[in-house]
Amino acid sequence: MIAHKNKGLPFEKMHGLGNDFVVVDARTRDIPLPPALVEAIADRHRGVGFDQLAVISKGAHDAHLTFYNSDGSLSAACGNATRCIARKLMDESGLTTLRLTTDRGLLMARDAGGGLTSVNMGHPQLDWHEVPLAEEMDTLELPIDGAPTATGMGNPHCTFFVEDAESVDLAAFGAAHEHHPLYPERTNVQVAQIIGPDHIRMRVWERGVGITLASGSSSCATAVAAARRGLTGRKVQIDLDGGSLWINWAEDGVWMTGGTTHVFSGEFTKDFLDSV
Repeated sequence: MIAHKNKGLPFEKMHGLGNDFVVVDARTRDIPLPPALVEAIADRHRGVGFDQLAVISKGAHDAHLTFYNSDGSLSAACGNATRCIARKLMDESGLTTLRLTTDRGLLMARDAGGGLTSVNMGHPQLDWHEVPLAEEMDTLELPIDGAPTATGMGNPHCTFFVEDAESVDLAAFGAAHEHHPLYPERTNVQVAQIIGPDHIRMRVWERGVGITLASGSSSCATAVAAARRGLTGRKVQIDLDGGSLWINWAEDGVWMTGGTTHVFSGEFTKDFLDSV
């Protein structure tokens, strides 16, 4: 018997700029989450719905975070969920800085003031095998129509710079490029429009999810790609469908700052868990 099926499963619903998450706290008990259960929770009609599900567990530092996409697959990084959970943990503990471990590695988080939370998403992965790509090549301009830039942020990204981000049929465009053969682990897809030297409009298709209102790791990857190509500086505001994030590609990594929202707390019933 799976432990949490005996008494239901508490959770919290959070979002960062409309990029929404179910958060499960496993710091006090083991909570297995097989892919079928993740997918059932992700169903926006029969479950709760989310772009990613995040599990908080005990770690070597303040906590360890594990992320799932809505199709049940794992993701090593989820910037907006990391910010949301960092805010939760800081509010609980009174701390203003945290050290969080993920499959991406150790991430630093801090209170940025004014209700904003910053997370250092680590150094970008710029070599082809780190992203990863299927074969050796320059990641600055890929041999794909539109010459996108490849960036790893603990998960793979493919950033297209376009004249008008609004005019792109993102549903078709994202789905087509998520499974491009150059990306053996699939990829997140961004279409980015340069507004100014420190300002980008960006829309995102997340692998294993689809179109989302925002993506933290995608914002970091887009900021890095734009700076590498000389289109912007290393500090930019990125306007997404759900709001704005501020990205700073600093010497110690890529810092992402933005707002977070705790929407509600609830509990999956034993009946729901038994039905999966």
